[in-house]
Amino acid sequence: MKKHYKNKWLKGAFATLLVLGIGASFFLFSKELNEGELQSKTEINIPKEAPDTKESLGKRNILDSLNLLKLAYDVALLEKTSLSEELEFQKRNVENLMEIIKASKEPSLSEIDVYRRQLSELKTTLDAKVLEINQLKSQNKKLLTEIETQNVVMYKQKTQNDTLVSKQKQLESTIKAAARLSLNNFKVVALKESSSGKESETKKAKHTKKLKVSFSVLANAIAKTGKKIFYIQVLDQKNKVLGEDKLIEFDYDKALVYSFIAAVDFQGKAANVYGILNADENPFQKGTYFVNFFDKQEILGSTSITLE
Repeated sequence: MKKHYKNKWLKGAFATLLVLGIGASFFLFSKELNEGELQSKTEINIPKEAPDTKESLGKRNILDSLNLLKLAYDVALLEKTSLSEELEFQKRNVENLMEIIKASKEPSLSEIDVYRRQLSELKTTLDAKVLEINQLKSQNKKLLTEIETQNVVMYKQKTQNDTLVSKQKQLESTIKAAARLSLNNFKVVALKESSSGKESETKKAKHTKKLKVSFSVLANAIAKTGKKIFYIQVLDQKNKVLGEDKLIEFDYDKALVYSFIAAVDFQGKAANVYGILNADENPFQKGTYFVNFFDKQEILGSTSITLE
């Protein structure tokens, strides 16, 4: 009985393992089949790239070289020299050749050789232009150095000239000032006349017949010699100009009203000068009279007298 039961259990277990084994085998086979189909589909949907040919490689290399050449022209154009127009023209030639090569999908070896020669010519042209640009830059640098040197020289020369002009003006001003005549000893006295005609000083207005004005011209070795005229202005108590009462005009709209003139032949040495203002029909009145001495419009001194 026990033996029969044991055989029955073994048969059941074996049947179960057989079913599981078949199921597992079917699952693995189905999975491998599905993966195989997916791989086949993938291989069909993704086309393989065609291998590069000598022509395609040559075309690509030429385009890469042309692109670099175009960039080189852009760099050369940054210099902004007199060759810029020519460089722009050559750059357009490079761009045109690139367009032509791109439009040629399957160029032949002979065409590739033509493109390569054109590339070489364009590169040779660029090398020549770059050399010319470098020469121009060197010349410009040399010119700038010369200009800067010349500017320094000119600046120094201008500074020296300005200094000389300034010194010359100072010298001229000093000489002019030194050549100007100087006056001193300004005096004015009232004179009366006796019945005999003798003149003597007086303080009385009613006795005064004339005012005698005098001054001295100092010696000056560099002053201009010759006749020198001075203008004498006599003012009464009412600030009225006595004597000739004449108006004379000078430069720069300057004018002077004077009473009389006093002249001297100046020869560089000291000289005494005098002049007379007569009472004429207008007798002198009591009060103070002011006398001013002019060299043209410039006043050189003054004095006064009071008559009783």
